Amino acid sequence: MSDYLPFELQVQIIKRLPVKPVLKFRSVSKRWKALIDSSEFIAAHSVGHTQLNRLLVWYDEWHPSRLGTRKKIVSFVDDKALKSIFAKQEIDPTVLGLPKLYENFGLSKPYKDLRVVGSSQGLLCLYDSYRDDSLDKSGITMAALWNPSIRKSVRIVVPGVLHWRFLHTVLGFGVCPITCDPTIVKISNLGMDMKSKASVEVEVFTLSTAVWRVPSSKLPDKPVSVTWRRVAIDKFIYWFGYYPLDDYSDGLGENKLIMSFDLITQEISLIDLPNCFAHQSSSNFSISKVRGSLALVEYSTTNNEKQDCVVWMMNHGVPVSFTKLFIINSPYALINILGFMKSGGPIMETHDEFGEPTAFVFYEPGSKVFKYTSFYSDYGSFFVDSYMETLLLLDQPDSSVYPIIN
Repeated sequence: MSDYLPFELQVQIIKRLPVKPVLKFRSVSKRWKALIDSSEFIAAHSVGHTQLNRLLVWYDEWHPSRLGTRKKIVSFVDDKALKSIFAKQEIDPTVLGLPKLYENFGLSKPYKDLRVVGSSQGLLCLYDSYRDDSLDKSGITMAALWNPSIRKSVRIVVPGVLHWRFLHTVLGFGVCPITCDPTIVKISNLGMDMKSKASVEVEVFTLSTAVWRVPSSKLPDKPVSVTWRRVAIDKFIYWFGYYPLDDYSDGLGENKLIMSFDLITQEISLIDLPNCFAHQSSSNFSISKVRGSLALVEYSTTNNEKQDCVVWMMNHGVPVSFTKLFIINSPYALINILGFMKSGGPIMETHDEFGEPTAFVFYEPGSKVFKYTSFYSDYGSFFVDSYMETLLLLDQPDSSVYPIIN
């Protein structure tokens, strides 16, 4: 091909190819390798390449003995029939090049507590903390950006993480849709008794700069409490939160809010939710993405100790309003909506009895039918999001750690 086609046309052809053949073409010639490894090509391939709608599931594989649990990733095509879920592609993160997060500090630690912050444009953001008083270490929190498609990751030291109930840190992750720059946002909840003008502090890490910095965006001028419930949609990262009355509040009787971070402008905004949600505790809410829009999920427990939920979709406007999409009357003691399929049907984890595994279930709102899968784990360990193959991180040094450690 290179003997007969102009190089510019070769570039356009390679841009349209899937990730696996593109990786193989790096060995064709030095010129092709330099092209494919360039940040400009990686960004162009990630933005312009069309793919099937796929979902990615991260979970701890459940075993009756409770020993030998492995973290697993499964990806499958997001279609209405769900036939492809039985021909799933399994990815084991412990054998695909994800380095031990603490090796640069002389520490050895398995992936036992590794959790997912979020996913965006084919990257997973993972995090874990190491705290060992016997080693006289105040604690180390690491994040890892991992691309399963190319089996590559980079690690980021997360500074100043707070671990107390009312003084705690939450993270968010997204890839800027314009620059393809992976971005981690750290929000530290400072509580009500601090002498700071703001109740939260925000720091941002972008892979292009490889440093943590405070954004110039104005922080909320009134007390807010931001939770771990978050979702990335297009150019925004959203967190669920509330306005606390004091440090001992759980959000009951208080107005709820959504904090947003714009990945392009890096502006921070608050979205006040309607007063009708104030009667519920903040623990009864989560947020998700349905058909490209922000969804608010409201949970409640029935008289027979079963959990139901209402799914609301946010309508952008002034003021912000919500449309009720449907109600799920479940036969389970606990349900947790993890995400939504392209069709709008919820994906959830369900749990009934203590000691029993948590099931990974699809729900069809029209027929009110629960569809079960072969995935089982502990409650709260499932993560689901849309997934695409991408070349992001291909231009990064192997086993790199940021900020740079001398």
